[in-house]
Amino acid sequence: MSKRALISVSDKAGVVEFGRELAARGWEILSTGGTLAALRAAGVPATAVSDVTGFPEILDGRVKTLHPAIHGGILARREPGHLAQLEAHGLGPIDLVCVNLYPFRETVARGAAFGEAVEQIDIGGPAMLRAAAKNHAAVLVLVDPADYPLALADEVAPEDRRRLAAKAFRHTADYDAAIAGYLTGEAREGQFPDRLSLSLSRVAEVRYGENPHQPGAVYRREGERGPVLDARLLSGKPMSFNNYADADAAWALAAELSGQEQGAVCVAVKHGNPCGVAVADTVAAAWERARDADSLSVFGGVVAISGPVDLTAAQAMRGTFLEVLIAPDVSPEAAAWFAAKKPDLRVLVAAPDAAPGPLDLRPVAGGFAVQHRDLRPWDDLCPEVVTTRPPSEGEWHDLRFAWAVVKHTRSNAVALARGGVTVGLGAGAV
Repeated sequence: MSKRALISVSDKAGVVEFGRELAARGWEILSTGGTLAALRAAGVPATAVSDVTGFPEILDGRVKTLHPAIHGGILARREPGHLAQLEAHGLGPIDLVCVNLYPFRETVARGAAFGEAVEQIDIGGPAMLRAAAKNHAAVLVLVDPADYPLALADEVAPEDRRRLAAKAFRHTADYDAAIAGYLTGEAREGQFPDRLSLSLSRVAEVRYGENPHQPGAVYRREGERGPVLDARLLSGKPMSFNNYADADAAWALAAELSGQEQGAVCVAVKHGNPCGVAVADTVAAAWERARDADSLSVFGGVVAISGPVDLTAAQAMRGTFLEVLIAPDVSPEAAAWFAAKKPDLRVLVAAPDAAPGPLDLRPVAGGFAVQHRDLRPWDDLCPEVVTTRPPSEGEWHDLRFAWAVVKHTRSNAVALARGGVTVGLGAGAV
């Protein structure tokens, strides 16, 4: 009896070529819906799942593969008892399951209505993946087109089968976590759920963590993008653990200040806290003012700038050693100058339209402390004037400027500012 593969994918990258190779090796291919149409259109022989089950798709496609002819073929152990039961019921084994799931996360990301999002919750796909992963000793399970070549080998080692099974369970777990998070948000907006599922995918490994003896990596939370996490590295060494943390802190403050200030904003951060912050008419001037606010602490620091960095601004940084520079854009001339004159400086272009999610998670031993991000605007504070003399227009500006800075400084904190530049910063000291 020829081997049988069930292929039903939302992401159709490489699936036609994969199906063609399987067919050339004598596999029988079962399929559904759009995948079946794509395979047949490319001349790849494929059998409709409904022809195997003897039952048509019903409920607008909600029920297609939920049938003993499918799940029995996937779950049967390759032993006499199970195989005899399949034969007694006129069923055959399925040796490969290639499935990736309905685009639920993509549907939510584009702002679809609740009803449309619910229709993109896959039921049959996760059931088949979990069944195949459970029976991975006999059934190859594929969720990633990158693994298609492995399935074409004459033999797949037990350790590879187990790895693919683990990958399938991670795939369905992440999918379920995204659905649970979405439904929780719909039902309990503004509240903290009893259970919070985190789905993280590795973005990069770093040379080491906070200290050289600590291994480290950077992960992305499911469905989120970050200005630093997704930034483009123009030049310099790979990012370190501390670089990611400090650049994220610097960019968060620069982004907030750029929304309330006229002109360019420069934020210098050292060890997670700002050490010099300034606003000026030009990027170069903003950098010089922020540097001079604390020229000692800025050495070896991370700098975020709210405006495009041109050659003049780049050259203004000539005499200061920095670890990272992040900006919304860097001119080709400035990029070339950095690469030639500061080859170790990590020069990043922040990912556009990337913002963190509403929850702020801080690691604690055994878990996380969770809060909503502090998005309260200055105007919502309605500060009461209790001094004999009300602040001048310039003093009000400095108060608002210092309030944004102190919000991004670890409590308890003090921020002193004058004329759009910090003149004193203290973190965790009062």
